[in-house]
Amino acid sequence: MLLAFLAMTALSAARLNDLFAVVMLFGIYSLLSAAVFVSLDAVDVAFTEAAVGAGISTVLMLTTLALTSRDEHKTRHGAPLALLVVTVTGGALVYGTFDMPPFADPGAPVHQHVAPHYIEESPRETGIPNIVTSVLASYRGYDTLGEVTVIFTAGIGVLALLGSGRRRIVPVPPPDSPELLSRHPVLFVVTKLVIPMILLFALYVQFHGDFGPGGGFQAGVIFAAAIILYALVFGLERARRAIPASALKLLMASGVLLYAGVGVAGMIAGGKYLDYNVLAHDPVHGQHLGIFLVELGVGITVTAVMITIFFTFAGRADRP
Repeated sequence: MLLAFLAMTALSAARLNDLFAVVMLFGIYSLLSAAVFVSLDAVDVAFTEAAVGAGISTVLMLTTLALTSRDEHKTRHGAPLALLVVTVTGGALVYGTFDMPPFADPGAPVHQHVAPHYIEESPRETGIPNIVTSVLASYRGYDTLGEVTVIFTAGIGVLALLGSGRRRIVPVPPPDSPELLSRHPVLFVVTKLVIPMILLFALYVQFHGDFGPGGGFQAGVIFAAAIILYALVFGLERARRAIPASALKLLMASGVLLYAGVGVAGMIAGGKYLDYNVLAHDPVHGQHLGIFLVELGVGITVTAVMITIFFTFAGRADRP
């Protein structure tokens, strides 16, 4: 019923050309989805859904709408090739689902072999109470490295397509300028109080993800949300001066290199790539150290990429 209500409301808003209302509905839906994930004890997923779906994605969609005109430029070429590629790709994906076991089938291989091993052996093999963290950072370390690389590639792609978003630097009033505080004093004061709490919570999620819900992905998005909030309230130029574009590019690459470097360190120590057991005097301590380092790399890259994408989109609106 909730989905039907949201769909009907979205269609009504679309008929009125009120796309901003549609975006806000998507944000509300993401927030409600996060609440559902919490009720299902999937707090790690709820963190990501709330921060990405209801937070950063909504801001980026609104920024995109602000940069998009109502009239579409006429294309100089047709789209049959693109339609063919999309159709073939979609058909291949649908065909691949035919070999998948039925949804929630208890006899599926993942429920017979993989999941029981993670649940029963993860505390002994990794010493990490949070099974989600041990699976993502240790058992599926290769997959997570690929995901971080995809996020890094997304940031590079945005920079390549839209440019760095840099524009001429104009003088801005200081943070405590009466000119700024006289406009929205409540907003500025509340933001100053909230941003440190968000940053502190992001650090907690980053460094407590092995014992409770959280990890590098969630912490990176939460940390980026604080910087984006700062840019929205205090101005894009001030945020850019606090975190320059050159520093963001360095952080984007350093996070991926840190993750990949942990795997290389394992090989140098005599183990396999991304084998954390050889990183310390005993396997459990090695797992703790390896997971800590790779999660740190994930958090650094995710934070830098999210901020870079926002700066790039928002910067295009102010270009002279």
